[in-house]
Amino acid sequence: MGQMRDEPAADMVTRPGREGLFGPGSVTWRIMDEPVIWVAGLRSLYLQALNPRVMRATWQNTGFADRREAWGRFVRTAEFIRVRTYGSAAEAARAGRRVRKIHAALTGTDADGSTIRLDEPDLLLWVHCGEVSSYVEIVRRSGMLSAADLDTFVAEQQRSAGLVGLDPAAAPASVAALDSYYQRVKPGLYACAEAREALRGSFNPPVPAQYAALRLIVPPLGALAFATLPRWARRLYGTPGSPLTDIAATAALRALYQSTTHVPRQVLYFPATAAMRLRGRGRGRAVPGAPASAA
Repeated sequence: MGQMRDEPAADMVTRPGREGLFGPGSVTWRIMDEPVIWVAGLRSLYLQALNPRVMRATWQNTGFADRREAWGRFVRTAEFIRVRTYGSAAEAARAGRRVRKIHAALTGTDADGSTIRLDEPDLLLWVHCGEVSSYVEIVRRSGMLSAADLDTFVAEQQRSAGLVGLDPAAAPASVAALDSYYQRVKPGLYACAEAREALRGSFNPPVPAQYAALRLIVPPLGALAFATLPRWARRLYGTPGSPLTDIAATAALRALYQSTTHVPRQVLYFPATAAMRLRGRGRGRAVPGAPASAA
């Protein structure tokens, strides 16, 4: 079971000799630099929704239930991930405090009438593992990194777990540990009504006019993200868990990764992300003897 922390341990959230959780030499930066990782973001939402307590509490407290608020929720989540990945230690700590404060103030009601706290350690761990395992799966099937790099990435993400209030040591530190976690929790998972409604809504997102092009991009990305879910997860949504779907999804991921490899990253980043990455690289150069890897 996960354990809750009021404040993340400094030695797990920051790295000696350099600001920030990760840094330019980390596997996290290498992964988050890739456009294909947007598929992982969508996949993580579909996977996380299969925990009915997480889904009900989220549905009752966020923009899932109100499509007018859904874009704002997406922007806030993307901003938190941006700051967590590329921000300084102080920026990441502030973002973490905001998230912990919000979670601590929110509750939901389960189907049996019991109260769900959004900061329950088991629920935070589920959300953490859903995000991390989705990054791992998309990267692995894209042919991007080695198995050793993926283990390093999972270990690096223990710092992210600490940021939202978990004991970092309670989060998986390897791909094998992630797999073991899912074997333990699978019996309690299913697609509740809220999860199915959120899935349907994800293919027609309420995108503001200035981002109208996303209305064309998100549906096929969502379909690909859903196809990359484990067979057992697709079956919980009531769709076939065919091996042929796995083969087609992997081929599509590899094609998407290869097609975006040579696109200049400044074309793909939002301006705020590009600026934060540049500051992060400057912090790394400014520290003599700073480690080349976040591991």
